[in-house]
Amino acid sequence: MEQLNNITSTLALSMGAAWASGINLYAAILTLGLMGATGNITLPPGLEILTDPTVLMAAGVMYFLEFFADKIPGVDTAWDGLHTFIRIPAGAMLAAAAVGDMNPAMVLAAGLMGGGLAASTHATKAGTRALINTSPEPFSNWTASITEDIAVIVGLWTALNHPTLYLVLLGLFILLMIWLLPRLWRGIKLVGRKIRSFFGGSAAPELAEQHAAAQSSTEPRGPESAVETAAPEADKGVPPSA
Repeated sequence: MEQLNNITSTLALSMGAAWASGINLYAAILTLGLMGATGNITLPPGLEILTDPTVLMAAGVMYFLEFFADKIPGVDTAWDGLHTFIRIPAGAMLAAAAVGDMNPAMVLAAGLMGGGLAASTHATKAGTRALINTSPEPFSNWTASITEDIAVIVGLWTALNHPTLYLVLLGLFILLMIWLLPRLWRGIKLVGRKIRSFFGGSAAPELAEQHAAAQSSTEPRGPESAVETAAPEADKGVPPSA
């Protein structure tokens, strides 16, 4: 029974770190590092480095920057785009480090699962924020950002103190992501089409008219066109041209 509890706790911490990294990597590192440094939790050997003051200071500076960048419409989307290359590998590394001294196969499996989970949560966050940015008011953006920060802290606390409950909630969250991600993608594509039509709509009709005029001027003149041309000349008393 104790071995099962240890496996559950390790799995919850590993996947919890990856899940939180996909949402806000720096908040995840700060939460784990501060809880470990203050003695509230005992981190596995692979994550003890998070309690180092240098790591905490760097994570604090980056969290400070993200706190403001994440609340400015447009800037948050650019920030998410840049962090595609940071959150996902960091989530995989934290998940693998949380496994500790288990055999290499378990470490690799944890890294693969953690990277996939971090990628999924990151895509869900980035897609949701991109759609929220279509709203002209900033309050929904601020609300989403603060909610994400709180979710990271509460989620990691739950993973550390109630691992079984966290794994159940994580399973429900994964089902929600599977249902939500295709709809987010369709919404983003729709927004993209509207933006393209907004910037290219006014020029498109003029270009179409110019193209049609150019085609009509280069078309060969058939017998009917020759008769139509000859009729006005006959009315003026000018013999039609052969």
